Amino acid sequence: MTPNAASASSGPSRRSFLASTAVATAAVAGGMPLLAACGGTESGSRDGTTSGKDANKLLPTYVASTVAQPDLPSKNGSASGYTGKVDLAALTASVPKKLGTGASFKIMSPFWGSPPKAGCAYYTALDAAAGTKITWQNQDGNTYGQKLGAVLASSSVPDMVVVPGWELVGKIANAVTAKFMDLGPYLAGDKVKKYPNLAAIPSDAWRMGIFGGALRGIPMPAATASFIVPYYRKDIFDKKGYSVPKSPDEFLSWAKEATSAKAKVWACGDMNWTAWNIFGVRASGTAGWNIGDDGKLTYRVEQPEYLEALEWTRKLFDAGVVHPDDKARSGDAGNRFTAGQILVFNNDMSHWYGKTAEQAASNPDFVIEGMDIFGAGGGDPKLWAAQPAGIWSLIRKGASKTTVENALAAADFAAAPYGTKERMLVDYGVEGTHYTVKDGVPVKNDLGNSEVVNAWVMLSAPAAYYAHPDYPDVARKQVEWQQRMGAFMKKTSTYGMNIVEPTQYANLSSQFEQLEIDYVRGNKKLSDVQAAVSTWKSSGGDKLRDWYKQLIDQNGSGN
Repeated sequence: MTPNAASASSGPSRRSFLASTAVATAAVAGGMPLLAACGGTESGSRDGTTSGKDANKLLPTYVASTVAQPDLPSKNGSASGYTGKVDLAALTASVPKKLGTGASFKIMSPFWGSPPKAGCAYYTALDAAAGTKITWQNQDGNTYGQKLGAVLASSSVPDMVVVPGWELVGKIANAVTAKFMDLGPYLAGDKVKKYPNLAAIPSDAWRMGIFGGALRGIPMPAATASFIVPYYRKDIFDKKGYSVPKSPDEFLSWAKEATSAKAKVWACGDMNWTAWNIFGVRASGTAGWNIGDDGKLTYRVEQPEYLEALEWTRKLFDAGVVHPDDKARSGDAGNRFTAGQILVFNNDMSHWYGKTAEQAASNPDFVIEGMDIFGAGGGDPKLWAAQPAGIWSLIRKGASKTTVENALAAADFAAAPYGTKERMLVDYGVEGTHYTVKDGVPVKNDLGNSEVVNAWVMLSAPAAYYAHPDYPDVARKQVEWQQRMGAFMKKTSTYGMNIVEPTQYANLSSQFEQLEIDYVRGNKKLSDVQAAVSTWKSSGGDKLRDWYKQLIDQNGSGN
């Protein structure tokens, strides 16, 4: 069974990265400051708080799943891990009877790649098992924000809509409260027990589903110890006798030694994503705010470490150890990594398994490992926790009770835990049609690879886990890496808070992404970055700080 995708903490091309990997991120989303009416009314009143006792009143009762116990329990904010093979013949159902009534409804969701046709074998099997009848309105994930904005601005909203956190900006963020219904009457407190898989979603994830004073979003939970992984070619490191670097200076020294343009081998790709973690820079967006030990509230671009991270990344480019195509931002760094043209690249956790499985037949010597993140001076890093949820499915206001119950039945099915018939069907489809079993391990065929892809998995998910029956050791490494890194993790002042900034600040920080890209490549000066920070402050950053200070003063700090 496939795992939940891991989250990224931040990145220089955040939206394109998220779209390409279809993962939930550390981006914070939802609500307004002082946003939740204590009673969670449909009025969208913005006095009160989304934290503490007031938020707890809106949440579903948590009832942990007991279907399958992980070999590696969650620790330090990690996902859990399953390293044993599943007895496919002994799978149990997480829900004794179908919760759907067969009534039809429509779902709009982002999709990366070519979506399967309506009525395909996968959709037909899932509908039959869940008791649903879904018409999928799959939209290109790379341009989903444009479509989402247009739909939410119209009078015709599908019955259920998947909203990723990275699209919750400007008018889209405000439309969530206006267009989607309060699910409290169906899910708050013990009402959720009708949907056991939704009840097993951790409360922190549900708290992120409070928008405008009401529980509106069904969350996709994420491990909070989710950081960009600096992957390295262990097979080549071992062959060459390289030691794994343990500080920024060691990395640069090693990179110079390992690079040979004549042999068409460069040390690494663009390492800016990892640099943020090495130097302790907070994520972009609302997660970028934090009250420091000095009592001052600052945004990520005001951190001294922000410039330090950029300067280190620039040193790599200046030294010529970054592949020319990475400098030109062309092609796929992952392909250069598997071809041995670069020996280190950084990306989300899913590549650990993906690259292992991809290279198994054609390159049996290939070994991918995750380098532990080191601190700015070597030693322990300072890492920032990812948000416990970053993608939601929501049900439109005015939907009939029948539609709501069928949509919740679908979400409950999608949230089935590892080791169940439902999870197997969601992740692999139908045996003999979408996959075959070889040596006790399910293996997708071509139809499975084309049909059993990001649709149902976008509706919800169980608590984060990793499980790869064909490569169980990868699941173990993923969890253990998160556990090691999670030990150095801290929460920001906005952790677990579902925040949408006022619309006048929606594009305040938009210039930094391109500026960071240009600076590390030598196309901008340090003074340009410093000037941009000053402009950010004077053009609204300082006023936004006051706004956040009021929010934290009244709602309490996330850390």
